[in-house]
Amino acid sequence: MKISKIFENTEVAFSLKSDSELDRAYFLFKMISHEPLVRIGTAVTNFALKAHLPVEGLIRATVFDHFCGGVSEEDCLPVIDRMYVKGVSSVLDYSVEGQEAESYFDAAMEKTLKIINFADEKKSMPIAVFKPTGFGRFHLYQKKGEKKPFTPKEQEEWDRVVARFDKVCKLAKEKDVEILIDSEQSWMQDAADDLCEAMMRKYNTEVPVVYNTFQLYRWDRLEYLKALHKRAQKEGFTVGAKIVRGAYMEIERERADDKGYESPICATKEATDLNFDETLDYILRNLNTISLFIGTHNEQSSYLAMQLMSELGIDKSDNRVWFGQLYGMSDHISFNLAEHGYNVAKYVPFGPVKDVMPYLIRRAEENTSVAGQTTRELSLLKTERKRRKL
Repeated sequence: MKISKIFENTEVAFSLKSDSELDRAYFLFKMISHEPLVRIGTAVTNFALKAHLPVEGLIRATVFDHFCGGVSEEDCLPVIDRMYVKGVSSVLDYSVEGQEAESYFDAAMEKTLKIINFADEKKSMPIAVFKPTGFGRFHLYQKKGEKKPFTPKEQEEWDRVVARFDKVCKLAKEKDVEILIDSEQSWMQDAADDLCEAMMRKYNTEVPVVYNTFQLYRWDRLEYLKALHKRAQKEGFTVGAKIVRGAYMEIERERADDKGYESPICATKEATDLNFDETLDYILRNLNTISLFIGTHNEQSSYLAMQLMSELGIDKSDNRVWFGQLYGMSDHISFNLAEHGYNVAKYVPFGPVKDVMPYLIRRAEENTSVAGQTTRELSLLKTERKRRKL
């Protein structure tokens, strides 16, 4: 069966946006399409926030409200409810980055527990998420991954990281909420992978609860997934896999250059696309023992997933397959997939405006560096504005 091209429908894509929100989105993506503007805007924003200038209102009315759901869980409710009317679920993502104190890690865990309890009461929030470095210091993951011995103090610290993971995954299992564990830079990922696997072994015994994230711009990830799958089958647990292309390409390549080791990143964009699509194919053919969250803004990979689901007789609403995009981006994919009956969730970042700025800046920089992404957003927004005028 040939899959029809559904992503051109801008009426469905932007049905939740008012004319003024559509204009704001067009203006923002126009800004993001100019790299020098992103650099200048980033510098000015950072300076203004550090100098405590009264810019939060401006940030909130523009970039924050476009890419974030609100400053708190409750603040996100109108966004969550509006999207769910159109069949799009929400994954609330507490997007405060770069903190390193134990009190912050405990607060991040409590925030995640609160979101799971919150999600338990709302059909529109079947999934929660956290970042490994939200629960412990990056350096600890790196040291653990490099098999270097911890000091007694570091061991205690690591035990607290493990306890935080366990507490969150245990509650997710009790509340029947799936939990996505985000991935990070490769040199801390081995320790995070081992922790995720331990949680899957413990909590993915009947249905998948815990999902690890596989960044497929890394050429070694499909082999790692296959090895994990083999262990899971042997030991009787299911694998939860969230697949993405990846978010740290420049940093990864620079570090590999500096330290003189082979870059973990695929040599070309085409190789990354192939790796992503092969992994997608592998998982969909093993759906009885691996569940899948497809985190992608790529139309071709989305069409491939739809095609494979059709060929393999996988129902569009099968809970073992979810599509996911970021709030404020790729609405033409999210809302058109939902319109056609697929499981779709938007990652909805939230948090205090000034604390979420590092996340927003990273998002703007990523958009600038992904050739074609911003151009595509602009062309769809232009089409919809024209359609409404007519």
